[in-house]
Amino acid sequence: MISKTIQGQQRIIIENLSPQLDAGRFAVKAFVGDTIKVEADIFLDGHDQLAARLRYKFSTDETWTEKKMTFVNNDRYETSFEVSKNGFYTYTIEAWVDHAATWEHEIDMKIKDGQQVNVELLMGANILDKMSKIASKEDKTELKATAKIFRDNNTYNEAIAFTHSEKMHNWIEQYPDKQFTTTHKELKLWVDREKAAFSSWYSMFPRSASSKKGQHGTFKDVEENVLPRLKSLGFDVLYIPPIHPIGTQFRKGKNNSTTYLEGEPGVPYAIGSELGGHTDILPELGTLDDLKHLIATCQDMGIELAMDLAIQCSPDHPWAKEHPEWFKIRPDGTIQYAENPPKKYQDIYPINFESENWQGLWEELKTVIMTWAEWGVRIIRVDNPHTKAFGFWEWIIAEVQAVYPDMIFLAEAFTKPKVMAQLAKLGYTHSYTYYTWRNTKAELIGYMNELTKTEQALYMRPNFWANTHDILPWCLQTGLEPMFIIRYFMAATLSANYGIFGPVYEYMFNEGNPNKEEYKNSEKYEIKYWDWQMENKLTHVIRKTNEARIENSALQRTNNITFCDIQNDQVLAYLKTHPNGNKILSVVNLDPYNRQGGNVRIPLNLIHKHPDQEYIVHDLITGAKYVWRGEYNFIDLDPHIMPMHLFRIEDI
Repeated sequence: MISKTIQGQQRIIIENLSPQLDAGRFAVKAFVGDTIKVEADIFLDGHDQLAARLRYKFSTDETWTEKKMTFVNNDRYETSFEVSKNGFYTYTIEAWVDHAATWEHEIDMKIKDGQQVNVELLMGANILDKMSKIASKEDKTELKATAKIFRDNNTYNEAIAFTHSEKMHNWIEQYPDKQFTTTHKELKLWVDREKAAFSSWYSMFPRSASSKKGQHGTFKDVEENVLPRLKSLGFDVLYIPPIHPIGTQFRKGKNNSTTYLEGEPGVPYAIGSELGGHTDILPELGTLDDLKHLIATCQDMGIELAMDLAIQCSPDHPWAKEHPEWFKIRPDGTIQYAENPPKKYQDIYPINFESENWQGLWEELKTVIMTWAEWGVRIIRVDNPHTKAFGFWEWIIAEVQAVYPDMIFLAEAFTKPKVMAQLAKLGYTHSYTYYTWRNTKAELIGYMNELTKTEQALYMRPNFWANTHDILPWCLQTGLEPMFIIRYFMAATLSANYGIFGPVYEYMFNEGNPNKEEYKNSEKYEIKYWDWQMENKLTHVIRKTNEARIENSALQRTNNITFCDIQNDQVLAYLKTHPNGNKILSVVNLDPYNRQGGNVRIPLNLIHKHPDQEYIVHDLITGAKYVWRGEYNFIDLDPHIMPMHLFRIEDI
């Protein structure tokens, strides 16, 4: 007996639909304003014609929008649609045997061959009858009249003429017979707001914001001292580490010392005390009203405040007393503190995601994020998300974005490639990357091509950081000014989203703990004093680079990169273009010690120039302009003057 699940009259096959991620398990990602190109292999048995339509709708739409798919080659069809809203879209493809189009093609061939087509006209009349059942009121009358002409031998010539008409062709397109349609499974597309596509992050500790040495900084100090500097330098995201009460039990001292001296502020990641936990504010920083005022002031200045979600507790956190089941209990009855052998973090309790009361834990953490959202926070940087359950992230990101679709999540996931990829698929908007450790030309090109030319382009949003409050890369421990400029510049021009741990980077601080990629006298353990009026060559480069990023749309996307040939392993050249005609060429000397150069080959097809045509390359850092011609042009970069060019390609 033939199974009832078999649809024997469906003859269309739809395969290899793109874009899709893991056969539709996860949503593909896009930004508001993007055009989504949809392709698929679509074919059927025999010689009949087929028709295919893309169907898509926003999550709140009641009806589908349809677009005709056009044949490319080798049974490949394509079309595209534009996304204009922040949230989920659904899309699919439906295809059917187009008997009307088949009839149109066959009768046309027979007429051209001089054959009599009386029977074919009768077949056409039947097709018109079917169309009239779904046609508009205006067309219905004309369809019936035309069918009558097709059936009348006395109007044979008139009928023949009508088979070639534009109106007949339009009816076939407009009123298809979808009786045995094949429909692909519905796929999801998540569309983020523009900030997810393009952002410049600056990280700092609010407690170090005071203009007076030795004084604990406040949110008001951030407003007065830090925000004007960020605005001047062109940053649009201020990221701050945890701002909650800090525990006192096993509080860490300077340089992560287990000996705590009176007056030392402790580590902000040791969250919680008798003053509260993740939804409370460290009094030394100010009040909740002060925080809300800071958030509002940031917004007025075109800056967003990003808060840090660290899912861990000090031994003094209220959860440790109220919900000990959310932690790992050792055989001696004590709670297990955090370890990354041989490192020990006695001041922190990690959360146990295998807790029997995991539902209560998840709901409590959701309450934390929703509370922050109510305060006005729309960007969250998550500390070590790869050490928490995958299922939790998929659930909580969906829960939060169902209410706040504009919420952005950054994964601080310096972890294994597949784990990092999974977090991105589960919903993380941005991810930290391996850029921090990609130094050679081959490493940088290979990594960028992995991010932008493979399936990762569908879901991975790299956020390039030159340093963090945790990481002082080996390359920066040289203390060389050109290296700080090079690493900053590439972060800001390779990726549309980037960041720096600000004051330390601006000061080009380079002293690390012996044999470690971490800062000596780290700000995590002590309050620092910074001159928020300081200027140097690096701050000039930062300001000019951010100005260029804001003014040039080609720098506002990551995946639009093309690397240019230059026969020198110490020089990296890459072109970014935008459909509006904006074209940016970056050329970087990777050698911080020596002058390097060579002939860079420009892909003329991407800048729309012919081999003998002259054009201007305008350096947006120095203001210098040069006239180039054709594919090959010479570059010479002295790292002690300026180790890079940021060229905008302009017409003469």
